[in-house]
Amino acid sequence: MNAERAYNVLKYDISFTPDFENKSIQGKNTITYIDSTNLKNNKESPGPKSGLIQIDLQEPLEIDSIVQNGQKLEFTREGNVFHVKTSNEIYNKRHLIENCLACIRQLTVFYHGNPQIAVRPPWGGGFIFTKDSLGRPWMSVACEGTGASVWYPCKDYLGDEPDSGASLTIIVPDSLVAVANGRLIKKYAVSKGMTSWTWAVVNPINNYDIIPYIGKYVNWRNTFYGQKGNLDCSFWVLDYNLQKAKKHFTVVDSMLRCFEYWFGPYPFYEDGYKLVQSPHLGMEHQSAIAYGNHFMQGYLGKDLSGTGWGLKWDFIIVHESGHEWFGNNITCKDIADEWIHESFTNYSETLYTGHYFGKEAGNAYCIGTRKSIQNVNPIIQYYGVNHGPEGTDEYYKGGNMIHTIRQVIHNDEIFRHIMRGLNQNFYHQTVTALDIQNYINKISGIDFTPVFNQYLRSTAIPVLEYKFEEKNLVYRWTNCNPDFNMPVRVDVNGEHWLKPSIEWKKERISNDANPVVQIDKNFYVNQREVSSNP
Repeated sequence: MNAERAYNVLKYDISFTPDFENKSIQGKNTITYIDSTNLKNNKESPGPKSGLIQIDLQEPLEIDSIVQNGQKLEFTREGNVFHVKTSNEIYNKRHLIENCLACIRQLTVFYHGNPQIAVRPPWGGGFIFTKDSLGRPWMSVACEGTGASVWYPCKDYLGDEPDSGASLTIIVPDSLVAVANGRLIKKYAVSKGMTSWTWAVVNPINNYDIIPYIGKYVNWRNTFYGQKGNLDCSFWVLDYNLQKAKKHFTVVDSMLRCFEYWFGPYPFYEDGYKLVQSPHLGMEHQSAIAYGNHFMQGYLGKDLSGTGWGLKWDFIIVHESGHEWFGNNITCKDIADEWIHESFTNYSETLYTGHYFGKEAGNAYCIGTRKSIQNVNPIIQYYGVNHGPEGTDEYYKGGNMIHTIRQVIHNDEIFRHIMRGLNQNFYHQTVTALDIQNYINKISGIDFTPVFNQYLRSTAIPVLEYKFEEKNLVYRWTNCNPDFNMPVRVDVNGEHWLKPSIEWKKERISNDANPVVQIDKNFYVNQREVSSNP
């Protein structure tokens, strides 16, 4: 038997029909891909021949058939994985990739069944069959972490986004409206009482972002005049929430303006920006943000920072939209690096607060979120085993790490240049933690590697130990990795920058008889005075 082959997904064209009463779905996914195994730098190479590829679809869903070039393919199942014996059919002759000519192939997977039902979405992934407050069907999906293969067959790997985007066709009773990512391409009656809605994105999109919303939706539109021109904004809510939503969603303009300032242009102008009311709290579905915060300020009416600043804006609109830059534009290759999505997006909340209510308000918000840091497990754990961060430290601790890095850089123009540069340099790309770290090191001119290692790969929070010997301040880092050497700003009757390491250092810093040391609270570290006695 041939070994399974590597392949690069170019596009998904998904079509499905949900059955609300039976909580089932039936559909197909046409996968256009490049068989990338054994690519050769030979312009006359005909490309790889037939072999096995892997397609993912989670139990209890079933694949009925897989068709390529009009022929049914053989496949076997191993849990949530299908091993498919492909033909050597060429869909569109050849494709130039990395200076190699490769064959473009296409196959269609037909499937059906009762998908896993989401329990407490969006945290428990799966399909959502529920009803609105008037008892009418309301359906969607939440599958981050669980994987998109919980509801459609795909290559369920974050590192391979469909380069040319995706389309989603949803066939529903004509009493309902179907919404999905990107732009509405076509809508037509397929049979008596049933309507087909086809939406499509042209940009790369990660698998868990491709999502249907089905319910009694109404919509309105406006235009955001942004850094790349006119951005089409579309809003979809249940019909009885229209007036409330129109008033509440006006904050979208300020959010986009803030994030374009800090992060650069919205990454998906071609697909537009959409906010869709969802039967769960929220999710960063690319160009179709899921919104379920009940038109309240804060996080379901609560301030996660405990400072009051978190009640000045709608958490879901700000946080989930921030993911358009970090998570959707820049996507991690391995879920172990999900902190790239969540830490930067958590910090977008601080930037939004500071942008509109003043820098000190933003600082207070960020510092206030530290009460939610657990420090039980390192944020980054295991690669290659589909093991994401445990707990919520990738949000609050990761955000405070970025805030600390901002303090060390000590220049908001450089920091902003880094935020914008990340989104430009890794535009529509999948990345690793090292990609992000190396870029920040390069642009800042500061080696933050020990800082990333300390906060992402350890649970220990550094402690600045200090003592006074005569009129000298003696200090060092403890409770940290051996190479941790981060500069820190302190107040000792005035601002001073210290450059501690794990070795004691001495500095003449005060003429007072009883000097007091206070670390700037914007640094996520602790301090401890120790005895000066030998």
